[in-house]
Amino acid sequence: MTTQLLSTELANLIQESKRKHNDLRQAAEKSLEELKGIRAANEAQLAAELSQKVNFVNPFVIACGTRNAKFTGIAIVCLSRLILVTALPRSKLSPVLEALREATSAGLDVQLKILQALPTLLQNYSKEIQGDLLVTALNICFILQTTKNGIVNNTSAATLQQLVMTVFEKVAVEDKSAPDSNFIGDAPTGNGDVQLRAASMDAYRIFRDICLMTENQRPEYLRFTGLPQTFGLELIESVLSQHAPIFTKAQHPEQAHILRTRVMPFVIKTLSAKPNFATSVRLVRILYTLLRKHLDILPSEGGEALDTLTQLLDQDAAAWRRALCMEVFRGIFSEPPLLRRIFAFYDSKEGEKDILKNLTATFVRVSTEKPAVIGLGHQSTIPVANPYASLGGSSDQAMLEASGVTGIISGSVNEGHNTGISSQWSTVRVACIDHLDKTEPPAIPESYVYALTLSCITSLSEGLAKFILPLTVPPESRARKRSAKQQETGRESPSLIEDDNGTPKTALERAATMGSIERSGSFKKNPVPLNPLAVKDHPLHAEVQVCAAIIDECWPAILATCSTFLYAALDSEYYHGLVRAFQKFAHVAGLLHLTTPRDAFLTTLGKAAVPPNVFSACLNTGPSKSVVASPAAETPNSILSNARGLLSVDNLVTPVGAAGERQRQASMDANAVPQTLNTRNLLCLRALLNLGIALGPTLSSSWSIVLETLQQADFVLFTTGKQPGRTPIAGKGPDAKAENEAASLLSNFNTEIRAVETAASRLFESTVDFPNGSFVEVVDAICSLLEQQTEPASEPSSRPQSSATLTPPIQGLRTPSGQHRRLLSTSSTAPTGPNQEDQFALAKIGEVAIINIERLLSYPPDVSGWTRITTELISTLGSVSAATQIRSRAADILVHLVLDAAKAVASLDDETRGRVQLRLLEALRDSLLPLQMEDRAASVTTHSTDIDIHKIILEGLKSLLDDCGDALLSGWEITFEVIGSIFLQRRFGNEDGQSPILMTRSSKLIRSAFSSLQLICSDFLGSLPKSCFLILVDTLYKFCSQDDDLNIALTTVTFFWVLSDFLSGRSKLLPITDSLVDDPNGISLVEKASNAGDASSDAALWMLLLLRLTTVTTDERLDLRNSAIQTLLRIFDAYGDRLGPEAWSVCIKSVIFKLLSSIERELEDVGNPEVDEKIRHDWYDTAVVVLNGISSLLANYLDVLTVHPTFNSYWQQLLGHFASLLDFRVLEISTATFKALTQMLSHSQNGTKQNFNKTTIDLAWDLWSRGVPVSRSGNTGKVTDNQNCLLAYVAALRDVYRLIQVDLTVDRIRQMLTLLREVMQVATPGSYVADIDHATPLQGQVLEVIKMLRTDVPGAPSALISQTSEFISLAFLDGSDVSSQRNSQKRTYVAMSKASMSILQSLIVNHAADVNIYSDGAFLTALTALSKPIVLKYRFPIITKMEQPWKLSTISALAILEATLPQLHKLEISRANLQDIWEMIVIIANGISSADCDASPDRVNIAEDQDFDISSFLKLRELIIPSLGAEVVADKTRKVFAENLFRMSIIHAPAPEESSLIYGNTGGELVGLSNMYKPRRGRTIDPPPTKREKMCYVCLDELFALVANHTEASTPQITVQPPTPAFPPSGVPSSAAPHMSLEPPHSLHVRLARTAAPYLILRAALTLRAYIADQPLRGRMPQPLGQRRELARLLQRLVDLRSEPEAIPDTPNVDSDGRKHLLRLYPLLVAAAGVAGKSADEGVLELLGKALEVVGTELGVGV
Repeated sequence: MTTQLLSTELANLIQESKRKHNDLRQAAEKSLEELKGIRAANEAQLAAELSQKVNFVNPFVIACGTRNAKFTGIAIVCLSRLILVTALPRSKLSPVLEALREATSAGLDVQLKILQALPTLLQNYSKEIQGDLLVTALNICFILQTTKNGIVNNTSAATLQQLVMTVFEKVAVEDKSAPDSNFIGDAPTGNGDVQLRAASMDAYRIFRDICLMTENQRPEYLRFTGLPQTFGLELIESVLSQHAPIFTKAQHPEQAHILRTRVMPFVIKTLSAKPNFATSVRLVRILYTLLRKHLDILPSEGGEALDTLTQLLDQDAAAWRRALCMEVFRGIFSEPPLLRRIFAFYDSKEGEKDILKNLTATFVRVSTEKPAVIGLGHQSTIPVANPYASLGGSSDQAMLEASGVTGIISGSVNEGHNTGISSQWSTVRVACIDHLDKTEPPAIPESYVYALTLSCITSLSEGLAKFILPLTVPPESRARKRSAKQQETGRESPSLIEDDNGTPKTALERAATMGSIERSGSFKKNPVPLNPLAVKDHPLHAEVQVCAAIIDECWPAILATCSTFLYAALDSEYYHGLVRAFQKFAHVAGLLHLTTPRDAFLTTLGKAAVPPNVFSACLNTGPSKSVVASPAAETPNSILSNARGLLSVDNLVTPVGAAGERQRQASMDANAVPQTLNTRNLLCLRALLNLGIALGPTLSSSWSIVLETLQQADFVLFTTGKQPGRTPIAGKGPDAKAENEAASLLSNFNTEIRAVETAASRLFESTVDFPNGSFVEVVDAICSLLEQQTEPASEPSSRPQSSATLTPPIQGLRTPSGQHRRLLSTSSTAPTGPNQEDQFALAKIGEVAIINIERLLSYPPDVSGWTRITTELISTLGSVSAATQIRSRAADILVHLVLDAAKAVASLDDETRGRVQLRLLEALRDSLLPLQMEDRAASVTTHSTDIDIHKIILEGLKSLLDDCGDALLSGWEITFEVIGSIFLQRRFGNEDGQSPILMTRSSKLIRSAFSSLQLICSDFLGSLPKSCFLILVDTLYKFCSQDDDLNIALTTVTFFWVLSDFLSGRSKLLPITDSLVDDPNGISLVEKASNAGDASSDAALWMLLLLRLTTVTTDERLDLRNSAIQTLLRIFDAYGDRLGPEAWSVCIKSVIFKLLSSIERELEDVGNPEVDEKIRHDWYDTAVVVLNGISSLLANYLDVLTVHPTFNSYWQQLLGHFASLLDFRVLEISTATFKALTQMLSHSQNGTKQNFNKTTIDLAWDLWSRGVPVSRSGNTGKVTDNQNCLLAYVAALRDVYRLIQVDLTVDRIRQMLTLLREVMQVATPGSYVADIDHATPLQGQVLEVIKMLRTDVPGAPSALISQTSEFISLAFLDGSDVSSQRNSQKRTYVAMSKASMSILQSLIVNHAADVNIYSDGAFLTALTALSKPIVLKYRFPIITKMEQPWKLSTISALAILEATLPQLHKLEISRANLQDIWEMIVIIANGISSADCDASPDRVNIAEDQDFDISSFLKLRELIIPSLGAEVVADKTRKVFAENLFRMSIIHAPAPEESSLIYGNTGGELVGLSNMYKPRRGRTIDPPPTKREKMCYVCLDELFALVANHTEASTPQITVQPPTPAFPPSGVPSSAAPHMSLEPPHSLHVRLARTAAPYLILRAALTLRAYIADQPLRGRMPQPLGQRRELARLLQRLVDLRSEPEAIPDTPNVDSDGRKHLLRLYPLLVAAAGVAGKSADEGVLELLGKALEVVGTELGVGV
């Protein structure tokens, strides 16, 4: 690349120089030849070869000398390339530089290429270019800088600056190289000449010449003059800023000498002459650089320069010049080490000027010179822009501003009338000191200087804080602080952080919002912060002293400046920065123990937090009223409805409801409440609180500043209802930005409130780190706030009362919510609410006590502050003159302090824990002593407050036991003393002998005291010493006896059980004897119980407990006495195993029977009609409880009781008590009595009882058989439910029967059945209405008893069958009985009847051979009962979900008859009884075959029921045929049977005129048979068949079977296979009764056939007559199918029938045996044949033909 370029350019040079410049052409040709002769592989080799060719550059040098533009251009290009690749021969550098200098007159391109080549030349040939060569290079730049072309001018200036920098870089390289002796010259210094090497000499000469030229003097080394002063100053600044180390005194004193002798004098002198803007900017920049980097080598000159700058801040000076000075000071103040050096060099040295002190004093003058500009007023305001100024700017700027984004700096505007300091107009886009490109000063905002002043103050405090704060951390704590920096903020200044919307947040807040507030540490681990001034051996001790001196000297001026700006118009950014500066300056002063400046800053900050005018206004106006009344809002002026109080942890998050409403209300009407705190006041308050956190251990007496300010702020917020104050605007003109900022601050008011509350909580939290002495100082300061209240307390009625609630911030302590205190109140008319001052102080006492609970318990009370705190609290809560809220708050704080203390000692050793616990309980007891004094003031208000405080203490005791009861080692006696403090004994009247009455101080105290007792009894009995148990029993009795709270009395009763359980658990046996309870007054028991060494002490205590409980059982309150009774009996039941027979004897005599007797007496008393009904029933309930309990108790321990010889005596007495209770005729008591009897008797079956004999059993039977229990109130018209009572009565029979069944007699059975029947009679419907499918419990019990009774006793089966039959009949009474039954009660007895059927079946089947059941009518009664549902069938109105009663009755009847019919002829049964039995059998049979289908319900399945009846009828027919034909059976019975078959066989409804044929009349049988031949009128109506058609055919077939000859082999449908159950087979001997003779079966059939024959002939005649009458009317239309089927079936059976010869009388003149029935029907057959022939009914005609053939045969005319 390079070769090609050079070849081309040399060729062009040769070509262009042919005509002229032969020397140039020749030199070019030689160089081209040399170039062609080089065989270099790369650029590096080429450069090396060319650098050896000395003459190669000659043509380029010559070309530059020709001043020909074309030649020069070619030459410069080639030289640039050679310089770039380092191909110039080093011996030719001088000619080359000369050639470049000569070429400077060429065109623009050549000049720029020269300037481009020079830096490369110095870089590639740095060693060679020095001395004159360097001067030549610089001169080239100087020459080009003089051109009028701006591009070349600027480029040459930049190149010159680059070359100068390269020179100084060579010096730095030279300084780093190994020292040698290659010195080339000397240079003067303040201490003589020094030898310099080449690079240093060049730098010295060049820098000195630049300084000379800048001063408009001739240079000594450079060959150029006329350097612009501004450019010279820029060169000086560049050198000083970029190569500052070279100018240090140690390395290059010659350079430092230049600074002292030339630069600094020139700068100071020139500045003093007030040069123009461009020169001033550069001078100030040089001065600022010298002060920052070279102050050490310019001590005197630096002081003079600083003094000059300070003087330039004169008010008459130009604004831009003052701005330049302030910008320098801003830079100086932003470098704390530089500031400390300045103070150390001047202010701290004798004889030197007070530079920094004068400067801060100048700040004071500057800040106050134009109050209107900064908007100075009586409070901080928001700056306002000039409404008439042109706010020109870009559209983007306007858009940003319109969107509310603050801090956007717009372009240049007219700031003349802007008021205040704001980032909007008090800053400049580019600082004045950076305007190097301008010759005229820019527009400077009028408030810019004051904004810079604020910046200086801020930087000063920041620098002090950053340097001092790390030095205050103890060495052993630094590692921990580095690892947990976020948590350990107590010793650092909590920095305020402000977002764009003006929302302040601190590191403390961020920690608080992430969770609950935690303690910063322990006072054992974090001691007081170190005072760096005291650590004299620290390496930075001198620096610390300088900082302390700065504060000590400058704090008045700084405070004055800050105070001025604190009341000026500042925007949020500047205001927060100012507050930060305040905070950090005071912090550093406090850490250095500089009390005067610290207190001055704290006081000023406190006044800014609570302006005196606001506080005074609140004192004069009092609490504000709600602006907008809201029905949901809290009461105005109440503590809770206004300020909830600072420092409450529950206020760290503002509630949405009320607080949100207040915020909206304040935002709408903020101007209506001018005298209140605004967000900036709260910001100052938060800064003050953070200072308290950081400086707490060192504040000492200055705590009053922080606490009083906090107190005042708290009071103002309470007075104004926490209404946010609007930050004023500094001006009346409209300013949207100012309005937006004010609105933003207003909206952040509640957020700032929460931040202040958090900081306040942390302030008191930080006391945990204090040493004891410092902590006691805090406690004294807070207590002094409480004690300094001197004005009389206002009446509580002056404002609505509000309960002072406490909210736990850390360890359970509840800080004040809405309680405030005002300081220095002198207005006697200010309605500030009662005792706000004391509320504040009390809350803080409690808070610091809880936070420092470990300290209070780890050190003696006097040292730790325990005594001071508790004494103050007890004194306050017991003060009669104090307000109610104050006393209640003191009590609350004391309680929570005790609770937290108890929790804190839980992990300590037993000795320490016991000592502390005793101290805590004593504090609670001592707090009650003032309330229990007899001479205490007795006003209503005082008494009510005493009760409330008493309740607080009691609840505190409960909480103490709840938290630490299991770890309580001492103080139990004090605990019971506190619990018992609610009781007092008083005598009423003047009688000396009257016993005192136990009373409670107030019903409000009972539950609170009882809670503690409840805890003790349930959880801590094992922890009680023995001496406390007697106290416990007495306390329990007191709580049972009080009348104020029944629930507590009831619960206390259960604790008797708990105590009994505990006492019995300590001993296996309780030795109770008669001698133990011989004293009726219980004195001996008390003595033995209190004697812990006595062996019987536990038994005596247990017995004493029972006696006390027995006394409670006579209480007038139902629930209480019942509970006492149950608990008493439960105790016996649970620990009866530990009682021997003698002990039981004593207990029954002393307790059980006494209890029963008292119940009986009470029942007699309440029986008086005058007694209230409710009281009477209450005692009934008590009696039930007693009976239930005693029965359960005695039943469980019957084994032990029967061992004692006096058991029968006790038993007799017990049953005597039972009988007495039954005599009261109260159902509840009777029920309980029989249940008690049942329970005891049921336990008698377990094992053999020693004294449980026949006498005992007979006594039980006598009690049961006294009669059915009834109610005395039965005649009052009220229907009482006696189901339960009767159930208990029947259940008792089961157990009584179990005992007497061995000696059971039929008389007792009959008596049982009689009483059971009476039970069913007197039973009321009760709640069991639906007894259709399921029997009631009582019915079920009665039936179970029936099943249970023995049947092997003679006469018992008959009695049971009769009674069971009666139970069956209950559901099927006659019509009148049914109606009366339905009206009088709801019982149906259907389910019971169905259940009784199975019982009856079992009884009869099992005793079918017992003649007594037949002879005494029991069997007939049973059949009668069973027949009723069968006969009713569908006419029974009740339908069951399961099997219908008539079906069950049918099944039972068949089973009974199957078992009993064979016995009828064997047993000796009277004829009348047999006839009655057979009559009932026929009724059953007729009931089976018949059914009133018209009365059947819809859901009845008639077809299924028909099949069931057919099956049952056929089964019954097998049982009674042919026995029904016996001679002993009455003819009317057989006739009834046959007649029913006739009627049931009719399939189609007959014509009306045929009813006489069917149902007969008074004329008898012949009338019916003679009428059947008369024709009737035909009808066209075809009646439908009956619904039970199958049964009709079965009955028809049965008629044919009865009439048939019994000798026939078979019958068409019914097959009878003798013998029937009633008759054994032939040849088998029969044991018939003597009065009955066995008849042959034939004679039985003859009787049956004779009875049935007329009905069969009549039945056939009806069908034939219907055919004869109706068919002709149909013509040839066929007969209906049903009628045709009936006719065909009838004709076929008539043809097939061989009738009994003796059944039908003979026809005159005709001899026939088996066809007499056809002869009787012959006329009808003939007529029917004629009708069939006319109708062409071949089928009927064929059957009729067969019948007529048979008749013909009988007449002797057939074939």
